[in-house]
Amino acid sequence: MNLSPMYRRTTGRILFISEDFRLIKVKIPLSLKNRNFVNVMFGGSMFSAVDPFPMVQLINLIGKDFVVWDKSAEIKFRRPGTVDLYAEFTYSDEELAEIKRRIKEDKEIEFKKSVLLTNKSGDVIYCKVIKNLYIADKEFYRQKRRSKKTAS
Repeated sequence: MNLSPMYRRTTGRILFISEDFRLIKVKIPLSLKNRNFVNVMFGGSMFSAVDPFPMVQLINLIGKDFVVWDKSAEIKFRRPGTVDLYAEFTYSDEELAEIKRRIKEDKEIEFKKSVLLTNKSGDVIYCKVIKNLYIADKEFYRQKRRSKKTAS
């Protein structure tokens, strides 16, 4: 993914992906490519560097019987990005079990997943990104789309 032109433009770099996809680590180096008018990290770079991971990670963790889409996002800036920033993406067993349980009951849900952008030691938070994911049973999703097409 670091070689993908789409991701390279974000200025973010993947540092680590665990074999089971439970952990992804990303670095966003502060550089001339992502400094804004006031010489701090452009907020769009912060967001775009972390944008794909909650969805892509979840797709790989819950399996092929589900549909996962980004629905919306929110970014809360806490301080200007004056250093390289880091993010870690994880899903716990409890979160994955909750998602599957809720899908079994409701067929489709929205699930919020957040990530913090921090300094290297992780003790200073520069911003929080909250992703709202749409997750559905794949067969339910197909039927829903067919129904909408025939209704049009």
